[in-house]
Amino acid sequence: MNIVISPDSFKGSMASEQAAKVMARACQFIFPDEKHELKPMADGGEGTLDTLVFSTKGKRLHHRCTGPLGEPIKANYGVLGDGKTAVIEMAQVAGLPQVPEDLRNPDYTTSYGLGELIKHVLDEGYQSILIGLGGSATNDGGLGMLQALGATFINQAGAEVDRFGKNLSEVSQVDFSNVDQRLSSIQLLVASDVENPLCGEKGASHVFGPQKGATFDQIIQFDQALDMYSGLIEKETGHQLKNKAGAGAAGGLGFALMVVGAELVSGANLIAEAIDLEKTIATADLVLTGEGQSDEQTLYGKAPGFVAELAQKHQVKTVLISGSLSGDLEALHDHFAGCFSIANGPMSLENCIDSAEQLLFEQTKNVLHFMKTIKG
Repeated sequence: MNIVISPDSFKGSMASEQAAKVMARACQFIFPDEKHELKPMADGGEGTLDTLVFSTKGKRLHHRCTGPLGEPIKANYGVLGDGKTAVIEMAQVAGLPQVPEDLRNPDYTTSYGLGELIKHVLDEGYQSILIGLGGSATNDGGLGMLQALGATFINQAGAEVDRFGKNLSEVSQVDFSNVDQRLSSIQLLVASDVENPLCGEKGASHVFGPQKGATFDQIIQFDQALDMYSGLIEKETGHQLKNKAGAGAAGGLGFALMVVGAELVSGANLIAEAIDLEKTIATADLVLTGEGQSDEQTLYGKAPGFVAELAQKHQVKTVLISGSLSGDLEALHDHFAGCFSIANGPMSLENCIDSAEQLLFEQTKNVLHFMKTIKG
């Protein structure tokens, strides 16, 4: 039996690579003589960097840049096994976990470090850049990132505005004449599973602002500021982008990256292509996938749902083994041969996270033992 193991990360407990290795141990235990191949997945959020570096036999590097609160940090980035493509994960530069809960306030976070890291990668000579946008702590519309890349934003007093979210409302003039020209000569792909526009009730501030610490009043203020700011940028560049799907990703970074020529694509699709997932699944007998929590949203751009789609295309059965299951399980059963939670009894979330490796190993082993018995 040829088994492909392709889980997403189990947030708070295991990266996708770690989860894949745990599931592989269970496969080895039940089917010691059978082939299994590890293809850990991600969808543009946390774990994207590690997944791509591991799966392509690439390497991890780091660069000092500006963190989400304006502090200096050492941010990780990666290079794929082809040696030509750099990978940047927003969660490594200005991610929500980097900001203590009592300091989460989008007025005081910035995407400046992302622009610094992009410039560094350009300086290193890479001609292709993949950026995973998930997990951002910012809601600055890419203001900071664009400043780091050479854009100038002026207030009514004629002074340059600062790089934080609270400064969005001060912008009255925009100048893109000094934006790094190298951006127009590279391939810049952005992995995201978000289709929200920049502004409005389904925009960045209303939908994602609360998880970044925004109050109701701040959400309204940010939405208005982003509308004015994006209008000025659209007038300067001649490109109408704020209403495009994905413009609201990562607090408006989707919009800002499209402004400098990026193409927004499905995170799961981009990563699957980078690791040749479909080619591997096409010759498999079984696919194992999973994530921290699964519900009907798993089928809308999330890594396990995408894995299942590829497997269905090649008539290969997929089993979902996740931290927890909730919502409309019937919808999941239309795509997965079986859906299982690793929780083996009543337990707190904390206990489940602490014991996630052993729980995942045991449940994977149970599922495979059942399949082995049925197979005869």
